[in-house]
Amino acid sequence: QLKLVNPSQYRFEHLVTQMKWRLQEGRGEAVYQIGVEDNGLLVGLSEEEMRASLKTLRRMAEKVGADITVLREREVDYDSDIPRKITEVLVRKVPDNQQFLDLRVAVLGNVDSGKSTLLGVLTQGELDNGRGRARLNLFRHLHEIQSGRTSSISFEILGFNSKGEVVNYSDSRTAEEICESSSKMITFIDLAGHHKYLKTTIFGLTSYCPDFAMLVVSANTGIAGTTREHLGLAMALKVPFFIVISKVDLCSKATVERTVKQLERILKQPGCNKLPLLVNSDDDAVTAAQQFAQSPNITPIFTLSSVSGENLDLLKVFLNILPPLTNSKEQEELMQQLTEFQVDEIYTVPEVGTVVGGTLSSGICREGENLVVGPTDDGKFLRLKVCSIQRNRSACRVLRAGQAATLALGPFDRSLLRKGMVMVSPEMNPTICSVFEAEIVLLFHATTFRKGFQVTVHVGNVRQTAIVEKIHGKDKLRTGEKAVVRFRFIKHPEYLKIGAKLLFREGVTKGIGHVTDLQAITTKENGLEESLGPGQLSF
Repeated sequence: QLKLVNPSQYRFEHLVTQMKWRLQEGRGEAVYQIGVEDNGLLVGLSEEEMRASLKTLRRMAEKVGADITVLREREVDYDSDIPRKITEVLVRKVPDNQQFLDLRVAVLGNVDSGKSTLLGVLTQGELDNGRGRARLNLFRHLHEIQSGRTSSISFEILGFNSKGEVVNYSDSRTAEEICESSSKMITFIDLAGHHKYLKTTIFGLTSYCPDFAMLVVSANTGIAGTTREHLGLAMALKVPFFIVISKVDLCSKATVERTVKQLERILKQPGCNKLPLLVNSDDDAVTAAQQFAQSPNITPIFTLSSVSGENLDLLKVFLNILPPLTNSKEQEELMQQLTEFQVDEIYTVPEVGTVVGGTLSSGICREGENLVVGPTDDGKFLRLKVCSIQRNRSACRVLRAGQAATLALGPFDRSLLRKGMVMVSPEMNPTICSVFEAEIVLLFHATTFRKGFQVTVHVGNVRQTAIVEKIHGKDKLRTGEKAVVRFRFIKHPEYLKIGAKLLFREGVTKGIGHVTDLQAITTKENGLEESLGPGQLSF
């Protein structure tokens, strides 16, 4: 917008309608640049005009129920005596009906690079003592506390309110409070760095469908261990990533620079083709967030310390402005399809019964809805009812496509469920298969890859061992070669979709690809079976 000085009533209404539309398109967020003509010419406004324009903008925002924050101001050298300025303003809507913006960020990096500590500092709001105190609240198992190594996938939340201020556990006691006062939530998926837990890390990246990945590299060790592998995983799954160089308080400036140079060299390699962008100021952070979402080739790099807190604010500014990848139109299209929920985790909660956690990949799911879950070991689907829904630990009536949540299933028998199942609406008539074909690229293999080879296949939330039944047109494959391969699951059929991304591994063997063809198993009478809760008799 160029200027918004004393608009007429009609123009004001028009501007408000425009703002409503912009907010809806950006799912509750929009960035306005004031002092820029529609064709992108930087004109700038005088102090007085700017003040009046911001006042109008504030009035507009009040009308649609949003808040505004000034991101940055900058002077333009224009041939006039009065200094002229351009201002960028973030308009964010106060969330109504629990529709806060939810971004999922997967946290990757080598073991001991400071992933959990950084998350501890961001979400708890107090700095680390240099001995890992900040991460203690993130660990889920006793052996993690003792060894200091993450082995499971844990979720941490960081909120931003509509004014762009951080909402975390420092001023809120519970997760519900954070959800209530935030208009934007960032869910960090803390993954394991150690090589031993690689399958857990892959599962976290494929099944939780993160929007972005944050690769944490320790400044004193540089790129070591699983860093390259995690970088490769993010590239293979096409997850846009940014890099955080941690522990800069431990080493000299030269060492930090050396690590940055090392990263830049790797990012510019032909395989990566990324444009590194080092963030040193708030200005850089704003630019990085806007560019990063528009072109996935840009990789912002932050250098920070979880102990001294140096440059932590820049990361917060970046996360605050980071726009979602999908716009509202794509989400609405997904919501019109039939319900499909991926089961990632299964719990038993006292007095609630069986609870499943996962992501709703399409459709809408409401409390009290009847769905079918499967496939079981013999390829059947069982009926069940969704008793209640929780999102980020607070109750929620309706779940929309793309959102992660936990669903309570009441007295449903937990032993019938496993990770990798799907819950779909009964009219979907889901296709399940034991044999499928995929076009793959072999990334690394010690010898040749041939018929009869067993690999662990990851497709979304499905994780199972499969046997290579046939390689079309070839006898064997070597590193770097492409082929269409037929796989057969060894244990039970799974629900797959054509076009789904696929990752397989076995020891040092790794490959990626996508599903091209399924040999569907027809289930008798849709394979629907009544699952009997306790206390019901079958005749």
